[in-house]
Amino acid sequence: MKRNSFIQQQSDMQLRCPFCNGSGDSNLGAHIRQVHGEDYLRQAVLSAKAQGMPDAEIGTRFGVSFHQLERIITEAYGTNISVLERPKRIKSWAPKNFHEETTTVWSFKQRGDWATHDGRYRGNWSPNIPRNVILKYSKPGDVVLDYFVGGGTTAVEAKLLGRRCIASDINPGAVGLTLENLAFQPPSGLFGGRIYEPEVSIRDARDLSDIPLGRIDLICAHPPYAGIINYSSAVEGDLSKLSVSDFLTEMGKVARESLRVLRPGGKCAVLIGDTRKSKHIVPIGFQTIRVFLDAGFILRELIIKRQHNCKTTGFWYARSIQYNFLLLAHEYLPIFEKSTVQRVTEQRSFWEYPLPHQVTVERVRRVEEENLETTTVWIFPKDHLEAEIRRNLLRRFAITDGEFLEVQFSNGEYELALAPVQNMPLVYVHSPERLDEETLIGYRTAIRKIVRQVGDSLPIGSFLVLDVRDFRVGEKLWPMGLLLWEDMAAQKDFLIKEIVIVVPEEPSYDEQGKYFNIAHRYLLIFVHKGGKKE
Repeated sequence: MKRNSFIQQQSDMQLRCPFCNGSGDSNLGAHIRQVHGEDYLRQAVLSAKAQGMPDAEIGTRFGVSFHQLERIITEAYGTNISVLERPKRIKSWAPKNFHEETTTVWSFKQRGDWATHDGRYRGNWSPNIPRNVILKYSKPGDVVLDYFVGGGTTAVEAKLLGRRCIASDINPGAVGLTLENLAFQPPSGLFGGRIYEPEVSIRDARDLSDIPLGRIDLICAHPPYAGIINYSSAVEGDLSKLSVSDFLTEMGKVARESLRVLRPGGKCAVLIGDTRKSKHIVPIGFQTIRVFLDAGFILRELIIKRQHNCKTTGFWYARSIQYNFLLLAHEYLPIFEKSTVQRVTEQRSFWEYPLPHQVTVERVRRVEEENLETTTVWIFPKDHLEAEIRRNLLRRFAITDGEFLEVQFSNGEYELALAPVQNMPLVYVHSPERLDEETLIGYRTAIRKIVRQVGDSLPIGSFLVLDVRDFRVGEKLWPMGLLLWEDMAAQKDFLIKEIVIVVPEEPSYDEQGKYFNIAHRYLLIFVHKGGKKE
């Protein structure tokens, strides 16, 4: 049944009030609110939720929005849970057909329901994530810390895998849910080692003063995203209620405390996503990574977690095309490390290096084709990857029927005439396939010069696309998506519109490698807004 006809059918029904058996006419919620009061409406909503009524039907029947429903549940249960019933009995103790991840793109179509894992706690991560991180970066008996434990996913995995765990949350409701999910005892000898019961407590992640210096081997954390989902009703210090700028300030405190409690060489994995405001992406992910780097961490890996709950057809497809925005389908999982040596600050300016690149300009005509990508993760066959990127960029961001420019890098000197850029709807700047530390800095210099030139000549509303790859030089990872976004953030003329993750359908990988194989690229898409010249 189509959504509109379903709503019409509901509005035509004579819905009976559960408190007086009177008719609610076309709005049962309004009847209960007017005749019985708000407390009775909340009681009716919670009763319907407990009986398993879908959220959409609750909204239609009682006239409440999804955010109002979340608030009612959070106030009643102390935390934001999606299902009120208790977990079902344990059917299995481990995931089926599990294999450790080997590339920088992780994708779990099924979130995982072994042991006591379930999806009741809204926004909790798949247990596949902490399982991979724990197996990769710790050994049995090591101490794993999760200070945003939520429903206890990390704590359950640490217990199953024979790690000690310190699990905490600022929300007492979340701590209670964690204790509930830890109330199991696996069969003896199932995992071939000792089982440790996690230490669970109420704690503010910004203050870990009760944890001794260097006690922690690994941190696995999934912080609440600023203003995305409210995880509590009246808990002071809940980061989910903050603005983006305040959230980043408070995460700086979390990062500094994390560095203190980790042992030298210990790892810190933090899953974080972006948000959107006024049809433009807000890169909370990049900004949070910067906060941890500024606290003194080294970045060892930058993993992309693909989301699978994004609708890409029908209503959302039409909206995505009509209003020219992409549905967020990615999160970032940076793996930070506490250095074993004192960090040395680089004093030389990025802009003092010679430029070892040449740029060639090509004109490519815009083509009319349908079936465009509607999420922020684009996955194409290797043989057609470049062509599919061009097609989607042209159809979405070349705002006229004219031509657009492609900028390619090769060895040699650099020069870009202003004339070819005039009135172009789109400039697409490719990434070099390989960089080392010296050429990497020259590449950033080249991008800066290109941006300055096109900023003077592109029309307002046109787009600049930077194709970017992360690079590993020795043991150091250069997060080029973050670095070039930061470079662009200093420009007055351009505003970030989208961050797209590009992945080949069958990325190459080496199962024996020490590091994850980098399988993703970024398309940083900026809109030309114009601004005051420096």
